[in-house]
Formats: sequence, structure tokens, C-alpha cells
Amino acid sequence: MLPNQPHHRRADCRALLAWFSGALAFIVAGSGCQMMSHTQNSDGVRMFQQAYYQGALQSFQQAIQSDPKNPDGYYNLARTYHQLGKLHNQPADLQQAESYYHQCLDRDPNKQDCYRGLAVLLMEQNRSGDAFKLMEGWATRNPSLASPKIELARLYEETGNRDAAKSQLIEAVGVDPTNSRALAALGKLREDSGETAQALANYQRSLQLNPNQPQLASRVGAISTPVAPMAAPPGTIPATAPRWVAAPQAPVR
Repeated sequence: MLPNQPHHRRADCRALLAWFSGALAFIVAGSGCQMMSHTQNSDGVRMFQQAYYQGALQSFQQAIQSDPKNPDGYYNLARTYHQLGKLHNQPADLQQAESYYHQCLDRDPNKQDCYRGLAVLLMEQNRSGDAFKLMEGWATRNPSLASPKIELARLYEETGNRDAAKSQLIEAVGVDPTNSRALAALGKLREDSGETAQALANYQRSLQLNPNQPQLASRVGAISTPVAPMAAPPGTIPATAPRWVAAPQAPVR
């Protein structure tokens, strides 16, 4: 039996090497498919931006064929059919868009852009009940995520329910205090309702977390700039300056 042992070991090593080579080839092939899908999606996005929608559809279809598990291709197809349906008033394209939005969510149940696109489509079709049901279901299934609450707040604001929108954003900041988008949106609602100090605090915190928000930085500058007092007309006594000084605002954390 002893002379046979090296032979078996060599056979085992060859089998192991063959398996490893096959697994490595599968991984490389899978990675290649993902890269190809990414390239095809990028090509399609460029065509979409140039309003070459048929070419975009072809690229997105190819991206799905290259990587059927990637939700981006399905979202991009949905977005393109959505655009075509609105441009040409084609119900069939809108149905295709809705189908692809759902296929996107089947592959990524928390894809924010897809929820937003589908909700917009439903609102455009006067199906606001379905849109709210979609967002509320997402929020209920993911109570620890800020994104569903942000999108639900956006829907409330767009339908005129600013109090409900504000409530959702406060909850979003509660579950994720470092979410710059939730803080910026909450600040905007507060600024619109005259809560300037709180709005400024929300804006500043959002900018600390994400400095790449030039429009938000402009709003902070506008709110923070003191308004110069009007000169008193000749022959009038100017108002006495207050003898108290406002306490410095606590640093935003």
C-alpha cells in the first residue's frame, strides 16, 4: 500500500489544482461580465443624455445580458422607457417602465433611485395611493434606514403635507444623525417655515458631513449674513441699541 500513497497524493493535488483553476476561471469570468455590464450601462447613460433613446435601450439590454443580477441595468431600462412614455404619450412604454422598476427592486430591495422613479411614475398616473403604499412599505420593512423616510418625506412635501414631511425627516435624522441629505432637507423645510436658527444648524451639520454642496453653502451664507440696519431719516432719533448680547450658539455636533 505504501508505494501507492504518493500516486494518490499526486492525483489529489491534480484534482485540487483542476478545481481551483476552474473556480478561478469562474471568478475571473464573473468579474469580466460585471465590468462589461458596467461599461454597457455607462455607454447607455451617455446615449440617454444625448436623447438617443433607442441606442440607450440597446446598451442597457446588453448590460442585463452581461450581468442579469445587476439592478442598474433594470433601473436604466425603466428610466428610459419612462422618458419615452412621457415624450410620446405611450402607455405601453410606461407599462414597460413600471415592470423594469419592479425587476430592479427584485434584485436590490433598497435601491433608492428605483423607489423614487417608480413613485414618480405612479404619481404621474394619478396613482398617489399606490405611490404612498410603495414608500410606506419600504419604510416599514426597514425601520433602521434613513433613505425610505427621506423619500417618503419628499413625497409628502410634493403633495403639500409639509408637517408629515418634517416628521419623516426628523425620524430619518434620528436613525442616522450623519445623513447629510436628511439634514439638508429638514433644514429647507425649517427655513421655509421661518425656523431660521434650526435651519441654519441643520445646514451647517449637513455641510460638515458633506462639504460638496455648493447650493447649500450659499444658503448658509445668505442666512448667516446680517441685514444692515436702515439709516434713520433726518430729524429722527435712532432706536437705542439693545444692551444685551445674544449668547453664542452652541457648536453643532
